[in-house]
Amino acid sequence: MKKPIYLDYAATTPMCLPALEALYQCLGAKAAFGNPHSTTHLYGFEAKQIVEESAELLASLIHAQPQELIWTSGATESNNLAIQGAAQFYAPKGRHLITCATEHHAVLDVFRALEKQGFSISILPVDASGLIDLNQLQASLTPETSLVSIMMVNNELGTIQPMDKIAEIVKANGSLLHVDAAQALGKLPIDLTHLAVDMMSFSGHKVYGPKGIGALYVRSNPKVHLQPLWHGGGQQWGLRPGTEAPGLISAFAKAAQFCIENQDTHILHVQQLHTLFCQHLQSIPGVRFNTDIAHAVPHIVNVCFEKIDSETFLLALQDEIAISQGSACASGTTNVSHVLKAIGLKHLQADRSFRFSFSHLTTLSDLIHVNALVNKHLQYSDPKGVHHCEDE
Repeated sequence: MKKPIYLDYAATTPMCLPALEALYQCLGAKAAFGNPHSTTHLYGFEAKQIVEESAELLASLIHAQPQELIWTSGATESNNLAIQGAAQFYAPKGRHLITCATEHHAVLDVFRALEKQGFSISILPVDASGLIDLNQLQASLTPETSLVSIMMVNNELGTIQPMDKIAEIVKANGSLLHVDAAQALGKLPIDLTHLAVDMMSFSGHKVYGPKGIGALYVRSNPKVHLQPLWHGGGQQWGLRPGTEAPGLISAFAKAAQFCIENQDTHILHVQQLHTLFCQHLQSIPGVRFNTDIAHAVPHIVNVCFEKIDSETFLLALQDEIAISQGSACASGTTNVSHVLKAIGLKHLQADRSFRFSFSHLTTLSDLIHVNALVNKHLQYSDPKGVHHCEDE
């Protein structure tokens, strides 16, 4: 069966060959399958060595120290450990927390849970580009602000927040800064010797590694303290107990290396695809870009087709192109994307919005075919009974 052209790389990525090879080396009776905490024999020693070498590799790629990395199951767990762990530990110093309206639910839901526990939270609005107002960030900070959490690259829009300026403002207030970098790793340079970030979350399956593995960077100088979420065997300095998975860890590190070492080449290719795609859409009436191209990575483009029936359009394309819709409907309840709502879209505009996300694996012929398919299926636009977005 012929599969659709995959343009949902912001959701997940296939494993690259270096990651597959690293994972394979830890599977099976003749591989390095040992428990990395059973170091009284060769099997455990080999596994421990793989974990340590992987930490050294990933740390070198982001200009950190190996002991500053905590292995997790992915960015969701990393976000939870960073935000809850820091909030609880530093609560005696201050119980005010700041985040942004376009954050992933893995951040926003943690903030709301902490609010129920008595913390005070501020959720900063964004402009039409998805950017926070730095002056508003400055005004929101108080002596009670213990933590600020801002995403580096937005997963729905591709918007890049000015992290260096954000870090400067936050650190001047004496607050901690956490960054969800799940969509940034491999797309933007990350140098933690110069960027004043205290904690940063990563996810393996966003960088052509396996699912079920991620990492949390926790700065050691000055040392950031976290209260653990789990208790158990005391692994990873007691912050994330449980047996580490050498195969997943090694595969993640190798995938990150693959992305970063090829970053310039990949970005050049994706930029060409992005330009071709956007130039085509700009010529079509009733198309608006939700992504501000000037402030976003080229890998993600969020587009509103203002005159279509979204369900008809999606059904027409689903066997030919794999993309994400900007909103979802289930059980008679419409859930509009909080990100699209935050940048000012109305309900129908959000419902008619789709995210296209590209990769170095996307070919020029793929994009030419996608452009033709989109053009073809826009014949379903403006059907009888569909209201224009501007009429809301």
